[in-house]
Amino acid sequence: MSVRRADSLGGRAAVVGIGATEFSKDSGRSELKLAVEAVRAALDDAGLTPADVDGLVTFTMDTSPEITVAQAAGIGELSFFSRIHYGGGAACATVQQAAMAVASGVADVVVCYRAFNERSGRRFGSGVQQREPTAEGTALGWNLPFGLLTPASWVAMAAQRYLHTYGLTPDVFGHVAVTDRRHAARNPAAYFYGKPITLADHAASRWIVEPLRLLDCCQETDGGQAIVVTSAERARDLRRPPAVIVAAAQGAGRAQEQMTSFYRDDLTGLPEMGVVARQLWRSSGLTPSDIDVGILYDHFTPFVLMQLEEFGFCAPGEAAGFVAADALPLNTHGGQLGEAYLHGMNGIAEAVRQIRGSSVNQVSGAARTLVTAGTGVPTSGLILGTDD
Repeated sequence: MSVRRADSLGGRAAVVGIGATEFSKDSGRSELKLAVEAVRAALDDAGLTPADVDGLVTFTMDTSPEITVAQAAGIGELSFFSRIHYGGGAACATVQQAAMAVASGVADVVVCYRAFNERSGRRFGSGVQQREPTAEGTALGWNLPFGLLTPASWVAMAAQRYLHTYGLTPDVFGHVAVTDRRHAARNPAAYFYGKPITLADHAASRWIVEPLRLLDCCQETDGGQAIVVTSAERARDLRRPPAVIVAAAQGAGRAQEQMTSFYRDDLTGLPEMGVVARQLWRSSGLTPSDIDVGILYDHFTPFVLMQLEEFGFCAPGEAAGFVAADALPLNTHGGQLGEAYLHGMNGIAEAVRQIRGSSVNQVSGAARTLVTAGTGVPTSGLILGTDD
């Protein structure tokens, strides 16, 4: 992959299985148990067995190593295993890594997984509590003494600048929250099933860090999600319609830090997602008008608006109106605001369901779905499509 030319990965691999645990606030079991449940469910969905798997990919933040998951799930020898850094920014990159392994012949069947007790165990929303000496820790050290201790506080800096630059008020973020919760209300797997909200509800929710309110912030979840990737050729003979990996990309921008890139010339966008966007469009040959569904990482509502602008769905400062007009079906599973916070892996599963035609909020004729991973950090993205 190069930031200057198209790559040849597209169309060579496909997602053939998705599986998840229930999404809860207290799973009552270990993160390893959650990972194994999700992996087995995804393999069953694909019509494959643990014996078929020879590759595993997860996140650096995962507490369940690949070899431990392999042993617990009944998987044998591995020819490929990998971990992706930067928290939620890793989500789509796990699938990219799996696709590259399959396309190059390094592995035949690769399972990507993420499992954590993020509500009942370590809560990422609580911010920095202990940090080993690293370059990342040094970057955070410029901000922590001034009270920027949590992800919400880091995002609030960029959100405030976005509002100031475009002459907007915090209520514009409510369009994302309302859209997500509308879809979650119809999704039995969502934590907020049956609980839509209004713009008035958003405006009445308490401040977390101005200009972010409670309903601008994603929930915290216990659970696991797994994704099975194999070659496009093999995918055609399996149980479910394949979701072909049309394009996959990672991206880090200039002056990139992890959630605190405050020394850039402009804080109103997400340059790392701009890198991903250019790579996806260049390699796929598609444009925003070709996308039928957008599954955009929504740990905080302002960054959904900025992503739409980085991908060219609308002009800078105009994304709130774009969302309000339902110009693009967005986060049809309810997103991390409404369904569950699984570091974006549940969003990939929803993109697969849209391609299969099995989403509870199915978009008619959905043939191309855009998925993004965590924002504010080095990140990743996918375009999934039908096998045509």
